[in-house]
Amino acid sequence: MAEQRRTKVLIVGSGPAGYTAGVYASRAMLEPILVQGIEPGGQLTTTTDVENWPGETEIQGPDLMVNMEAHAKAMGTEIIGDIITSIDFDKRPFVCQSDSGTEYVADAIILATGARAKWLGLPSEEKFKGFGVSACATCDGFFYRGQDIAVIGGGNTAVEEALFLTNFASKVTLIHRRDELRAEKILQDRLFKNPKVDILWDHQLEEVYGADNPLGVEGIKVKNVKTGDVRDLAVKGVFVAIGHAPANELVKDVLETHMGGYVVTKPDSTETSVPGVYAAGDLTDHKYRQAVTSAGMGCMAALEAERWLAEQADAGEPEPAVANEPESA
Repeated sequence: MAEQRRTKVLIVGSGPAGYTAGVYASRAMLEPILVQGIEPGGQLTTTTDVENWPGETEIQGPDLMVNMEAHAKAMGTEIIGDIITSIDFDKRPFVCQSDSGTEYVADAIILATGARAKWLGLPSEEKFKGFGVSACATCDGFFYRGQDIAVIGGGNTAVEEALFLTNFASKVTLIHRRDELRAEKILQDRLFKNPKVDILWDHQLEEVYGADNPLGVEGIKVKNVKTGDVRDLAVKGVFVAIGHAPANELVKDVLETHMGGYVVTKPDSTETSVPGVYAAGDLTDHKYRQAVTSAGMGCMAALEAERWLAEQADAGEPEPAVANEPESA
């Protein structure tokens, strides 16, 4: 029979929000279980220089997440490399199914599943994914040494990706559908000063084309959004950096959402529309989307879960599940 794990607090996700929730829940003696999910460490594991984390003038994104995981583990969080595939919100304790077959039973849940890269939805983009089309410069930039490549987007993500890719590429063309960038001014200044970067204003990607055997990108077609003119651009790689969408697959049909799928929480709180379920980080934050604000929400979620569990006990609710005790289902 499948193994069953019981815990007072189950944390679903492992970015800054999840690991911080683990630290605070552990300090509250709740002995939390944290299930890392499909991308352990979250988006920061695919980020290079992090310059806005308090206490670190500069740190690599993967290193920061290794530190946070180690901190949560040292405090007492049990960290499991598994993926939660469904959650039954209809009764308490909550029952969660996982990819491994293990069943997790929890009195409270902290959702910290984060966000994932958006795609344009072009058939040619889908065709060449992994063969010249990517959404992760830190993952794939190394493969384009000495090549001409394109970055699609105009926000922080796009500018950061473009700057990083200049370490490998001979030329980086940033393609943006507007005539000004949305990125922070300090990033724009760096971009404009970099001799390897060209910016193609008022254009959008229409098509990616290339060879079929072996599969590989040879160029793109871009359209001027003002004139409608289409032109070809010879590139070997295309990096799509148009933002992220909340990873809400587990909860989108149960919890209240807004702003394109972000989970709604009560004002000045991480409480969701289901008592005992809390949401933190990029799953709920459509405004700031920063590592430090995600960590702050992870702290809030753990503290609120602790207080809610105490209130349930005071109200005469059944005893919470004994944390972290494996048993047969």
